[in-house]
Amino acid sequence: MSRSASDIPGVIAPPPLIFLGFLALGWGAGRLIDEPSLGLDRTLQTGIAIAGLVLGLAIEGWAAGLFRKARTAVQPWKRSTALVTEGVYRFTRNPIYLGFAVTYLALAVGLDSPLAIILLIPCLLIVDRFVIQREERYLAARFGVDYDAYRRRVRRWL
Repeated sequence: MSRSASDIPGVIAPPPLIFLGFLALGWGAGRLIDEPSLGLDRTLQTGIAIAGLVLGLAIEGWAAGLFRKARTAVQPWKRSTALVTEGVYRFTRNPIYLGFAVTYLALAVGLDSPLAIILLIPCLLIVDRFVIQREERYLAARFGVDYDAYRRRVRRWL
């Protein structure tokens, strides 16, 4: 049985690859142009990176665990079978992407890459426009008034 386009959100690429691509581009380009350091004390830099990684991965794990509990797909290229609005989803409609952004920032700090940090902005714009907006159209069509009510209650990011 073939799947119609309306059965899935139609995101442009797996979001982790989008974040990883921008991070690699920023870090790699920074090495090519011999970018300046962030100028942080190495101990502070490492502490920020570790704290950010722990926070980002915790947010991602909590959110993904709620999807598994609800028996719905975490991957945005698969069909959603349940609308998750509890836990971290009470505070943000996109905790996994928020977690990815925190993890990305932590890695960019750990890599001492100002360019990678700057590239987080266009990365988030791409994710917002070509992933989140498509997911939101899909979820509105799939869950109707329940999703509309959720969208009115909870902000997209924070």
